[in-house]
Amino acid sequence: MKRVLITGANSYIGESFEKWAKSNYPDQFQIDTLDMIDGSWRDISFSGYDAVFHVAGIAHADVGKVSEEQKAFYYKINRDLAVETAQKAKEDNVRQFVFMSSMIIYGGSARLGRQRVITGETRPNPENFYGDSKWQADQRLRGLEEEEFQVAVLRPPMIYGKGSKGNYPLLAKLARKLPVFPDIKNERSMLHIDNLCEFLCMLIQDGRGGIYFPQNKEYVRTSDIVRKIARIHGHRIWVTKILNPVVWVAEKIPGKISGLINKAFGSLIYDKSLSDSYGWAYQVCDFSESIRKTED
Repeated sequence: MKRVLITGANSYIGESFEKWAKSNYPDQFQIDTLDMIDGSWRDISFSGYDAVFHVAGIAHADVGKVSEEQKAFYYKINRDLAVETAQKAKEDNVRQFVFMSSMIIYGGSARLGRQRVITGETRPNPENFYGDSKWQADQRLRGLEEEEFQVAVLRPPMIYGKGSKGNYPLLAKLARKLPVFPDIKNERSMLHIDNLCEFLCMLIQDGRGGIYFPQNKEYVRTSDIVRKIARIHGHRIWVTKILNPVVWVAEKIPGKISGLINKAFGSLIYDKSLSDSYGWAYQVCDFSESIRKTED
């Protein structure tokens, strides 16, 4: 049995992982969660745990409306807290440290109409302070790795599932309300929470370190997501190319509007070879089922 300490309470990913592991692997994991809000966690021994799964962090920044003080806080939590937690885990003889990095370290989506494929040769290039805070943590944590202390860094694409936050709930709201939606041809990597949790179970059972790029089996198109969500809720929506010229014009408007257009309709995918080389059958939920489970 693997003893796992989740560092970061009330985390969507942490709570989902614990629930998944207890439901699907009841005899293989013993999981505890540690609140990182105050400094009392520093007085608690990590000894006896096989793995520390660090999920404490700040995400979903409105990068256009953040003060320098708030930016510094992102680095304090996303970088400094992660490194301090890993150092304590190492000192307390924990064998594996698992860290949630992000696809955001590679920058944003391709501009409308272009393709962006991240491969093993692609170098990280964060486009804002949030991505940079995750990238700096990513690098420093891997610098702590030794034979007796394995550091596993996950760089997932957009994670979604029932109760998730971020861009998916906004898209789902539009799918339930709008009468029409543009049919822009794009491709996105995504990761359903069940697939992530299954991946984490296999990774922690294995105990190894390294860099990982879990994603769904299928690339998805924004208009297909909208269509499936609308259908589940019995909402009639017309997905049409007639609106595409409006999207193309909006993408030319500098600033926030073009950024939102590219975030919604730009392409950004991991090459599948990055995600399928681990030998683990972690993609337990296909795209159609994942949308159904998220919306039910």
